[in-house]
Amino acid sequence: MPHTVTPYDVSGDIDYEKLRTEFGATRLSKADRDRFDHPLTRRDVFYAGRDVARFLDADTRSVVTGRGPSGPMHLGHVLPFYFAKHLQQRFDAEVFIPLSDDEKYYAKDQTYPETRDYLRNNLRDVLAVGFDPERTRIVVDTDDADVVYPVASAFAGDVTHNQMTATYGEPPNVGLAFYPAVQAAHLLLPQLVRGEHATLVPIAVDQDPHVRVCRDVAAKAKYPVSKPGALLGKFLPSLDGPGKMSSSEGVSIRLDDDPETVREKISGHAYTGGRATVAEHREKGGIPEEDVPFQYLQAFFEPDDERLAEIEASYRSGELLSGELKELAADRLVDFLSAHQSRKAALSDLDAELEPYRLTDDERERARNAVGL
Repeated sequence: MPHTVTPYDVSGDIDYEKLRTEFGATRLSKADRDRFDHPLTRRDVFYAGRDVARFLDADTRSVVTGRGPSGPMHLGHVLPFYFAKHLQQRFDAEVFIPLSDDEKYYAKDQTYPETRDYLRNNLRDVLAVGFDPERTRIVVDTDDADVVYPVASAFAGDVTHNQMTATYGEPPNVGLAFYPAVQAAHLLLPQLVRGEHATLVPIAVDQDPHVRVCRDVAAKAKYPVSKPGALLGKFLPSLDGPGKMSSSEGVSIRLDDDPETVREKISGHAYTGGRATVAEHREKGGIPEEDVPFQYLQAFFEPDDERLAEIEASYRSGELLSGELKELAADRLVDFLSAHQSRKAALSDLDAELEPYRLTDDERERARNAVGL
């Protein structure tokens, strides 16, 4: 079945190697995976990229990863933020987090008040990750329009209509037609504020069109920026089977789910690689590659590589049953979410919590000046 993979439509059977070739990305080498020192790279979730070595070898680094507030956040949404926090700690990288509330108004059937409610809840989840406020900037398109839109306007002339339609298809409205320039502003903002340096954008593969257009903008060399690197990730599947994990399609685990809800969702909905009967499972063993609870453990939620290998071997041999694997995955997810929810609950007034993460007046001026405004 043919696939479609864009920021606005993911459908069909996803062939990650075919996508990598189509998108012109390079497989991560083992050496680069090891240098990241994180389960998401060691276990091939982030599996390809562009200019990754430049980021790893650089003295000055930044990371950009964002969120479009179209609903409550789930596990698939938050993993790039925890990965970005790891990069901040391991490489002393500055992290820029754009939240594209305007794009969701253009792309989704939701009002600005609805989007604003999602935005504020999403912001609390982002803050709960625990970024260093001295090395993190959170940018909201409508709140920071004095920076985002002038910079996007400067870049808009470098994105042709043919390039935009070839990358995204024909836009349904002028808002989305302009949005590639806004996304370029997001991805190049660290360099406009701090000067030219190595930037890495860890994203799911459906967001890669934004990076490709931005790299074309940066390559025109009108401004003091270099092309941002990209780290492309596979989708964390919904509980009911492989594919993109979505708030609106399939069963997902939300960041606000309580332990009982998490266990019920995994027990009642998680697709397994087990056999039809216990006897057959004991004889033939389970299939970890098809088992969603195992995929969750493998992607992120079992940090110990040796323990993960033991779980895989036990399941493949038939010693570990599907129900037992579900319980193990549920335990790990409950622990992760409980810690996240505790940090989120400890936050005070949102505007006060956000203040240390906002662009300063000087940073805003530098960004505008960098594009001649």
